[in-house]
Order: sequence, then C-alpha cells, then structure tokens
Amino acid sequence: MTAFLASIRDGRFLTRQRLTVYAAFLLAGFAAAILWIVATAHGLNDYAGRPLGTDFSSFHAAGRLVLEGRDPFDQAALYRMEKSAFGGATPYYAFSYPPVFLLPAAALAMLPYAMALALWLALTFGFYLAAMAVLQARFDAASDSDRPLFLLVAAAFPGVFVNLSHGQNGFLAAGLMTMGLALLDRRPLAAGLCFGLLAFKPQLGLLIPFALAAGGRWKSFAAAAAAVAVFVLASVMAFGAESWRGFLSAMTFSRQAILDHDGVGYAKMISVFAAARLWHAPLGLAYGVQAIAAVTVILLVMRLWRSSADIRLKGAALCLGTLLATPFALDYDLMLLAPALALVAAHGRKQGFAPFALSLLTLLWAMPLLNRPIATVTPILLAPLAILALLHMIGRRATA
Repeated sequence: MTAFLASIRDGRFLTRQRLTVYAAFLLAGFAAAILWIVATAHGLNDYAGRPLGTDFSSFHAAGRLVLEGRDPFDQAALYRMEKSAFGGATPYYAFSYPPVFLLPAAALAMLPYAMALALWLALTFGFYLAAMAVLQARFDAASDSDRPLFLLVAAAFPGVFVNLSHGQNGFLAAGLMTMGLALLDRRPLAAGLCFGLLAFKPQLGLLIPFALAAGGRWKSFAAAAAAVAVFVLASVMAFGAESWRGFLSAMTFSRQAILDHDGVGYAKMISVFAAARLWHAPLGLAYGVQAIAAVTVILLVMRLWRSSADIRLKGAALCLGTLLATPFALDYDLMLLAPALALVAAHGRKQGFAPFALSLLTLLWAMPLLNRPIATVTPILLAPLAILALLHMIGRRATA
C-alpha cells in the first residue's frame, strides 16, 4: 500500500512505455468504435436511429435553411429540415450558435451530408493536431524525438472520440485556443485573430478579454476585438440583422430547455451549475453557485495573468477557467483540457512536478470517458471537481 501511494504521489506509474501503449490502445479502440458505428448504420442514421454525427445534423440543417433563404433559428423549420434528411423519428438537435457560425455551416451544407460530416471532422481534427504540434514546439523543452509520442497522446485524448461521435466543434475550439496561446508572445496579432474566431462559441471566449487585459496583451486584445467585429459585420451582411435576433431567441430556448429543464441530461455536462443540479439544488441556487464560480475563476485568471508566472501556467489556467466559468458546457467541450494538460506537463518537465500532479493530469486526460458514466449512476459530476483541483494546483505553483 505504501508503494502504491508513493507511485500515485510521484507519478512513477506513468512511464514512457505505458503512455505509448495506453495511447495506442485507446486510439485503436476509438477507430474500431467509429468503424462499428458506420458499419451498423442504416443510410445516414446510426444503429439507434440517430443521425450519424448527431449534433452535426443541426449544423448541416441550419446551413441548408440559410442557402434556401430561410430562418435557421426557426426551431420548427429546423426540425422539419432534420426530419427530411434523417426520417420522421429522428430526435431534434437544436442550433444555438451565433450567426458567425452560419458561414461555415452554409459552406458545408453545399455538400451531401456524409461528405460534409467527413470533411468537417477531418479538417477540424487536423487543425487541432497542428495547433498542438505548434504548442509543443513553442513551450516544451523536450527534444524533437518526443514529437511523435506527443501527437499520439493528443490524438488518443478521449475527448477526440466524443467529438468524432457527436460531429461537434470541439476540435475547432481547442485548436483556436491552442494556436492563440502558442502564438501569443511572438505573433500577438495572429494570436488575437485566433481568440477572436472563438466568437463562434461565445461561452468559450468569456475569459479571454479578462486574461489579455490583465496581462497587458493589448495587441492581441485589439486584434481579437477587431476579428469579432469583422465576423459579426460579415454575418450581418450575409444573413441580415434579424439573424442575431433569431440567435438571441434560440439562446433563450436553449437556456430553458437545456439548463433549466435538463434537456440533454446534466450527466453530459461539466459545469458547476450542472453539478449543483445533480444534487437537486433549486434552480436559483444552482445559478448562484455558478455565478460565484465564474467570478472566482475570472479573478484567479486575472491575478495569474497579471503576475510574472510562467506563460505555460497562465495558458493552462485560461483553458481550465473557461470550462468552469460557463454554465453551458458539455463533455465535448473537454477538448480544452488537451492544451491545458500539455502546458502543465511542459511546465512540469522543466520545473518539476508537484506531488500528485501526474496522477491528476492522468485523471483529467481520461475525464471525457469518465465524467458521463459516473454522473449517470451517481450524483457526482467529476469534471468540475478535477478541473478545480488542477486550477488550485496551478495557482499554488505560480505563487511558489
């Protein structure tokens, strides 16, 4: 028992050989699972009657509505479009993204569904891996010989499978955040552009202006603000100002259906709000706890970015804090853990790891596979607890 605890404390169990084998095994398992989903599909529907790529069906349907000159935020019209593609029994998948996301959605909708889904996942996954490679080259002092293992671990991160199976945009979000952090010191304007592009999912960009302002990164701040303004203007020119009114209406629907009434299942979520609701907290109390968490995280991130702490720790804190600051975060958003874990690991390789750090990193790396099953059978949402633990550890390391 003493040897076991010592191994957990110093992370000696995480050898290079084990890391390689586990990552390769998981990657092969994910590939087999995806092939099984495709092999057991009936047309564009999986074995359970859902669209292949589930959530992507709403992206494609919204894009088709735009191409036909119709309102993509009309819930009834969206569902009719989904049923026309996947049959009358298909579940409804809401589209609650700002009009800037209609630009890629419309482009993808020009292609047949299966081709659009494959292209979307291939391009965004490739971008995510490329961004992680840039991050490793910028921040990790390891030799280039470690690059293949790093990319293997990044590709085998369980959040990858969650995003592939849902056809989601986590690869794009993680890639933009990762590339922004990697370019921040040397190419601040390009970094700001990456951060600004996260406007397609506003809740994941919530902390960025606070961090950039606190750190005095005014070039990146200005570039991000300009990028947001340009893309908002482009969406207005392409789809009209009424598209933004439709988006606000869709956001109200999503809040009521998903947050207030457990529309997707709190077990699929990773927020402090969802954790409180799993414990049957009243709605007002859950929102209050989430607000306290958001303010606390914002203040912590601003404090770190204002300090002389290592940029690796600042970047990791930004990624982790982003996941805690919003009530609306699901398990596919855990893709933001990938750059956070890479940055903490890079700092540890240079400065040494704190006790239990490697064990905590391992737990968080596996979190996309653990969070939903555990929350389904217990009232415990593990993700926000583990994220908070690593954020606390980062805060202590930064001030040590």
